Amino acid sequence: MKEILDFFSRIRENNNREWFDENRTVYQLVRSKFAGLVSELITEIQSFDSSVGPVQASDCIFRINRDIRFSKDKTPYKTNIGAFIARGGRKTVFPGYYIHLEPGGSFAAGGMYMPAPPELKKIRQEIYFNASEFRALLEAKNFKKLFDGLSADAVLKRPPREYAGFSDADLLLYKSFTVSRPLPDAVVTASGFKEHLAETFRTMKPLNDFLNRALDS
Repeated sequence: MKEILDFFSRIRENNNREWFDENRTVYQLVRSKFAGLVSELITEIQSFDSSVGPVQASDCIFRINRDIRFSKDKTPYKTNIGAFIARGGRKTVFPGYYIHLEPGGSFAAGGMYMPAPPELKKIRQEIYFNASEFRALLEAKNFKKLFDGLSADAVLKRPPREYAGFSDADLLLYKSFTVSRPLPDAVVTASGFKEHLAETFRTMKPLNDFLNRALDS
């Protein structure tokens, strides 16, 4: 994985099309190495979570090109590479497992990021009827050892009106249902990195199971 981090360290200093075109072959090798890791992770995840289905690495890996149409930052390329392993790949509406490699900023994550209103409504209903189960999985010892709770990136100040007075209303404040774990460069480049990721994803599986059940109901 060192080659991947090295490449994205270089692109931070040379984020322009001319440099990228000159180094496209290097990028293709880097992407191929990452795709190999993602393929191995898919196999690992399928061994404990069949919901991801027969997805391929190419379905999961995000493009390196940035969408600059509405951004003040016009640099054309991302300084990271990422993949979302889930039923239907990176464009899915279902929960899954995310890996993000970036020099000094790598992390593993999972769950559902900002579900659309129909999916969000189903998740809140599932939490409403099974609040104790949802809280228990978030507070499980092995879960809390790796994850510092749900992301607070998008949280309401008060619960939706239809749930006013609900005793576990704090669980309904979230608009996003993700957890993450940082991956220091030393971990990314060490032997056993794939196993480290597999352990992380296996530990977050109960969250994805709960979210999948909500969406499939």
